[in-house]
Amino acid sequence: MAQPQAPMRPSRQLAVLALIFIVFGLLTWFGGSGGWRDRLEPKLGLDLIGGTTVTLQARTENGQAPTRQQMENARRIIDQRVNGLGVAEAEVVIEGSNNIVVSLPGKSDDRLKQVGQTAELRFRKVLNQTGDTGATDPSGSASPSASTSGSAAPSGSASAPASAPASTSAQPSASTSASESAPAAGASATPSASLLPGIAERRAEVQKKLGEAVWAAALQEQAPLDFAKDPAKAEAYKPFKDLTPEEVAALPASMQFNIPYVTCDKLDRRPVGSVRNDKEKVVACGQGVKYQLDLAKVLGTDVSKADSGINSQNGKWTVNLSFTGSGQNRWTDLTREAYNGGSNPQQVAVVLDNEVVSAPTIQSVIPGDAEISGTFNKSSAELLASQLQYGALPLSFESQDAQSISATLGSSHLEAGVLAAGIGLALVVLYSFFYYRLLGGVIMISLVLSGALVYMALVILGRQIGFTLTLAGFAGFIVSLGVAADSFVIYFERLKDEIREGRSPRSAVPRAWVRARRTIISANTITLLAAAILYFVSIGSVKGFAFALGVATILDLVVVFLFRHPIMTLFARSKAFLSPRVSGLGRVLEQRSTSDAAPTRRNRPKEA
Repeated sequence: MAQPQAPMRPSRQLAVLALIFIVFGLLTWFGGSGGWRDRLEPKLGLDLIGGTTVTLQARTENGQAPTRQQMENARRIIDQRVNGLGVAEAEVVIEGSNNIVVSLPGKSDDRLKQVGQTAELRFRKVLNQTGDTGATDPSGSASPSASTSGSAAPSGSASAPASAPASTSAQPSASTSASESAPAAGASATPSASLLPGIAERRAEVQKKLGEAVWAAALQEQAPLDFAKDPAKAEAYKPFKDLTPEEVAALPASMQFNIPYVTCDKLDRRPVGSVRNDKEKVVACGQGVKYQLDLAKVLGTDVSKADSGINSQNGKWTVNLSFTGSGQNRWTDLTREAYNGGSNPQQVAVVLDNEVVSAPTIQSVIPGDAEISGTFNKSSAELLASQLQYGALPLSFESQDAQSISATLGSSHLEAGVLAAGIGLALVVLYSFFYYRLLGGVIMISLVLSGALVYMALVILGRQIGFTLTLAGFAGFIVSLGVAADSFVIYFERLKDEIREGRSPRSAVPRAWVRARRTIISANTITLLAAAILYFVSIGSVKGFAFALGVATILDLVVVFLFRHPIMTLFARSKAFLSPRVSGLGRVLEQRSTSDAAPTRRNRPKEA
């Protein structure tokens, strides 16, 4: 027989529940921004509010159609980037032979436009740097200056969603990704063994366009030119002004760096992968500074983990990197080489795709992790960490125009679902009051509290992990209400059993709780296990359904332990609870009273 619990103080459990509501309420209200609707509205899915869709067109180095395996690998990486835990309810599908269509709920944002970026990472020592002449004619601008020291503040653009001001800390910035192969700017005038397929042919075409004399003269330049001091060279090298970003990518690195007509705007818009070759010196820009960079000594494949966080010292968002065992050794060797014993510390550029996102001066040998610091906000830091964490795309993609999609069908279904849920809930409440009376009030209040917790959890999870409510997730919450109602029946029927056995309502409440608790925990554990299995083995909307069901079940258990049992303990001490008409235990109490009043063999008077 179950033993009664020790005397409890229900006020403690109720106080804990009140504290949970306060914390959830504060996170819900102050965790958002804007008006009350923006603060209290959860993130809704494509089928409820519509969203934005963009088509990413795949491109290969040789111009041929990508393989099915390449497209599937790219789809998987993009899905991980936009869907994170699998509860953002984004849609990533392959369309045709070379298109991937990405759809996100709500309005279009930078995340949708940038998910197709390759996110390839390279750490390269800075060999030289010069100012960018911009889009103006270099002959009329201030002379660029070359230097091998100092700090510059590189910036990001569409392919690197962050800007990173110069840093003198011992922890340079970083990012992760896996890299394959792609065209890179060569370092010599003639094709070399390290040139990747297609570069030699494109370089020959550019050489023909510029002319043999201009090409040969540009190869002889040993430092960045100052057209303000040498107008003759400005005139001689004017053919470089007509080069496209694709043609600039085929130039040797020395030309890209020394000829002012090769601006950062053109360098930034080179095809994706133009500086991917880790065996050659390259040129890349960052925030108006043109960098001449050494071979890549540390790659994205050397990074084991990338995540975002807030720097405890300055309160700014950063992207933090951890390295693999061999990658850590290469990173430490690179910082040792750049530190140069402290006599002439050099910068190490963090190159993401075609751009330098940070170029800090190395102040000491760094045996640990790396950090990208810059003008990140929460969204851009999380996006960059996600891109790097989930690796580089096996293909380069060109984003097409984004389009809005409507949700009229989902909205009508949601209205029907809400109506059905409301009718069902109303019937449960009416039946509870009819059958349990006062106990029916406990059921109703518990469901209201559980619903409020679930709603606030929806808002909070939407902000923190991108959880998006869809019709499938809504169905998960409805199912959880049925599980919660079942636990009430288990508890109240146990309570009736205790009273039938001759105990008073006050003593029956704790005994019934002990007996019902195991059954309630077992039933909810089974539900949680089913939700967990569905979450880990399923994809798409089923994953959202499983996540919603699991969250709601956990919150229902919180209400069961912190509200239902304590409030029943308080009711058991009241006179109303002892009334058959009010408590909902009428028939049981009446049956017990009749049984108590009936004579038994022991107390019957002996016949004379």
